Amino acid sequence: MKKLNTPQYLCYGLGILILSLGISFTIQSHLGTSPFDALLIGLSMEIGLTVGSWEIILAFIIIMCNSLLKRHRPEYLGLVSAVLTGVGIDLWLFFLGHFITPEIWFSKLLCFGVGLVLIGFGTAIYLHANFAPIPVDQLMLIIRTLTKTNILFSRTIIYLLFLIMATIFNGPIGVGTVLTVCLGGPILNYFMPIIERRLSSIFSTNTEPLPKINVD
Repeated sequence: MKKLNTPQYLCYGLGILILSLGISFTIQSHLGTSPFDALLIGLSMEIGLTVGSWEIILAFIIIMCNSLLKRHRPEYLGLVSAVLTGVGIDLWLFFLGHFITPEIWFSKLLCFGVGLVLIGFGTAIYLHANFAPIPVDQLMLIIRTLTKTNILFSRTIIYLLFLIMATIFNGPIGVGTVLTVCLGGPILNYFMPIIERRLSSIFSTNTEPLPKINVD
């Protein structure tokens, strides 16, 4: 594993924190969540355990799938991000549940919109730290490489796959889900080059340059 400098660790932690907050906002909006988060909620409601717990369980399964696709040994380091994200989601949901309970349509839409932007922003930050990608995001990068396309295409493919699974487990599918499928990829695609430019100067003191993550 490549040794990171302090700014990269900070960006990694900040990205995970923002990402988990964004996920919690979309859940609290009650408009429907991303297909993956809808699957987590569906599993939590149908089987038990918390949403964050299922984040960790599914992360392990996806790590195995990623290993098969890359024909490489499993990257268990991804569980670190899954655990942090899972714990973050449960904590943010506990906190937001006491302060943010939108009831009218406009407030729900605003809550969801804030969450969707935070998800794309947080994901772009932690991915550029180049440390322990969340397994589902690692799968996104693998599909992008295998199909020789961009993040927009690969993320959309993943969304559609989890949408089917979320439907099977009665996850909260709604207008928010449609918005995530349509806008999640473009939002991340928008933030990736912006974050790369902003972080280049911060990481310039590292012995290795900031890794390129093409979005074209």
